[in-house]
Amino acid sequence: MIDDALDQAADAARSRVPWLVDFLESRRRSPRRPGVTGPFQEEYRQWLAGRASAWAEAGGRLAVSPEPEQRAAVLCLLLVHGLDPLDIGWAGREVDALAPELRGWSADEVAVMLRRACGRQGAKGWQGGLSADALHHALDAAEQLDVEGCRAVEPWLRRAHVELLGPESDVEARVRGRLAARLRGLLARVDPGAVPEGLVPAHAPWAAALREQAGAVSGAALVALLTHAASLTGPRPTQRWRRACPGLVDAASARGPVAAVLAALAEGEPVCSREHGSHTEWMGDGYHYHYLVHQNDRDLARGLVWAAALTADADTVPRLAALALRAGGRRQGVAEDLKLAGAAVNALAEVEDPAALEALWRLQTTIKDRALRKQLDTALVTASGRLGITPAQLVERSVPDHGLAPDGSHERLLAGHRVRLAIEDAATVRLSFTAPDGRVSRTAPAAVRQECPDELAQLTRLAKEVRATLTAARARIEALLSTDRSWPYEEWCRHFRDHPVVGVPTRALIWEFQDEDGPWRAVAPGREPDGVPRRVRLWHPIRVPAAEVLARREEILARELRQPFKQAFREVYLLTPAEEETGAWSNRFAAHIVHYQRLYALFKERGWQSNYLGPHSDGYDGLARAEFGDGRWRAGLHHEPVGEEGGHSFDHATTDQVRFERRDGRSWRPVQLAEVPAEVFSEAMRDIDLFVAVTSVAADPDWADRGEDRWTDYRRATAFADLSANAQMRREALERILPRLRIADRCTLDARHLVVRGELADYRIHLGSANILMEPGGRYLCIVPARRAGEGRVFLPFEDERLSLILSKAALLAADTKITDASILAQIRAGA
Repeated sequence: MIDDALDQAADAARSRVPWLVDFLESRRRSPRRPGVTGPFQEEYRQWLAGRASAWAEAGGRLAVSPEPEQRAAVLCLLLVHGLDPLDIGWAGREVDALAPELRGWSADEVAVMLRRACGRQGAKGWQGGLSADALHHALDAAEQLDVEGCRAVEPWLRRAHVELLGPESDVEARVRGRLAARLRGLLARVDPGAVPEGLVPAHAPWAAALREQAGAVSGAALVALLTHAASLTGPRPTQRWRRACPGLVDAASARGPVAAVLAALAEGEPVCSREHGSHTEWMGDGYHYHYLVHQNDRDLARGLVWAAALTADADTVPRLAALALRAGGRRQGVAEDLKLAGAAVNALAEVEDPAALEALWRLQTTIKDRALRKQLDTALVTASGRLGITPAQLVERSVPDHGLAPDGSHERLLAGHRVRLAIEDAATVRLSFTAPDGRVSRTAPAAVRQECPDELAQLTRLAKEVRATLTAARARIEALLSTDRSWPYEEWCRHFRDHPVVGVPTRALIWEFQDEDGPWRAVAPGREPDGVPRRVRLWHPIRVPAAEVLARREEILARELRQPFKQAFREVYLLTPAEEETGAWSNRFAAHIVHYQRLYALFKERGWQSNYLGPHSDGYDGLARAEFGDGRWRAGLHHEPVGEEGGHSFDHATTDQVRFERRDGRSWRPVQLAEVPAEVFSEAMRDIDLFVAVTSVAADPDWADRGEDRWTDYRRATAFADLSANAQMRREALERILPRLRIADRCTLDARHLVVRGELADYRIHLGSANILMEPGGRYLCIVPARRAGEGRVFLPFEDERLSLILSKAALLAADTKITDASILAQIRAGA
């Protein structure tokens, strides 16, 4: 009956503008559109000009028509079907020109417009999906109705709301949010206490508490809260939104349901794409995935996450952190939702709980997504501003101690065994189990596993968390080498030296101390300064004379101190004459052929952000960038794919220029190399040297099996080229390490090689690539290591995989008569 009445209203509208009906019918019956190119091009221009002229004439007539005829014309144009797409576009433009100025709409006319917007099939043959443009015009008309008029069109308003927020809706998020708010405003005129259908997802597990609340109470307070939450369209609400939110939650007695929503999002069951109308048929019958929130419900979910943060209870912080990781793609089995993760990250910054700061710190060490890291940076700025400190200070002060003792340990008694968690060095966290008879084991005894499984699992998780905190602390301290930061001595002691976790890498490093207006004095690892200094900073070899650097290295070796990262033996990169000449860029590491997939993985590992090379838009011009100097400077490495390789990505790339930028407000300004601080320049170039050294095809031991190819000349030239700063530091370390080795009498160093004297031949191991030449004759020897024979028995003052590889090859070749590998022996005998 309702559809019959609406059809009658539509027919009545057509009867008021019969000339427009005839015009539209003539458009429908007119000749079809001719071809656009070739011999039909002129015919198409004439056809288009005729159509444009006809619509211009119709538009002129509509512009001077009485308002009742204009309203009827809008209905006719909205309901038209079967026209050429160009005619449909012209019809839409006429509606856009007429509808906003019209007044006096009747409830029947508004109902016709809403039915058209909802995309339901009518008696006249029109059908389709929900139309945002048509709904916009329908709401303009509906908002002119009084309460009785709104009540008359209420069924269509509710249907439009359901379809707009339903899983089939493809309306853009921002438009959808505005339209939904307008629909809810109209529905509230009819019944302020009724929750509009579709506002709370009907089947989503995370909304179960809301559905229960809506079923238990009816009132304007709950509708106001849900409407307020759904109005949040970004990761951070306005101050006005935040001020209103707690009062709305309390007015609706919804603290429990809001907390339950956050708990379900962080820990509850996700939604399966096979259910509730999600489309996966096109990807095959067996394909499905799991997600937290449907895209049409994200605004409501984000708003409720913020509502939970602004009315926080004891469980809010861990749940926000868990949601950030889960929605941020750091938990397996759930599709990424960066908008939801961003809301959780930003909400943490508003929770006035020290645990929230620790949670932000942990997220900073875990989250890798570029956009989400920006959200995290914003959250840290917000939290630090609230406390009156800098973001860097906030990070330093919020490192969790995990309840460890000052020496970095934690002990429990389980099933008669003493279980000890201890940080052994800057890279190692272990659990040990001491039995009643004193025997120590690194594996859990059966009694502990059987009698205390929950406590054992808790300790295992704690060890994992401590290991992650230790790794992040080590990386954060190493990043300080590109800054000029210093700390008051008492602050440094509290947050660095004496911290149960951060103190482990701190005490293994060289620090400089300054008295009042005095010079900086370096103190060896583990030693205390004289007196009580005023300030402290991290020692960098670029700031001190060469003699002091050599003395520090000798002391590290003599005491056999393993530093958490290269410091005493750190490479230093100074501006070269060639770079002074180019001025704005460096070609020091240009024109290297690299394995691209390895390079991209290393970018992510070292914290560089880069677009991905591939046969797609912007996939042929790579730029990897990283920030240094507390975010005040940025380095960029340009690179591009090599060759016409197939597939969805490239296997190889070539490196190009390195350029630097300086932060200028919220943007970046290109700078000359001479403007870049020495520490920033050195640390950035050190990273890039690492990228090239590790990923270059010249360092690939398998490359010799490829025979002659287009990169043979590059590989030969690079594999035994002059040493980079990284390789030069390797040589300096070997000068001090070799005398301590069992094979010292068989090894010597020349400018670029470690020369090993074997019984069958002499071998020259390049200190940059670790490639080997046999003498006499300079024949290449390929050794693909299955294990590093020397690793673990030779003290190295820093971690260097290439140095370990060189030493393992030297140990192998010094005893070449004991080699049993047939491939290596065949190469040696052929060379001999």
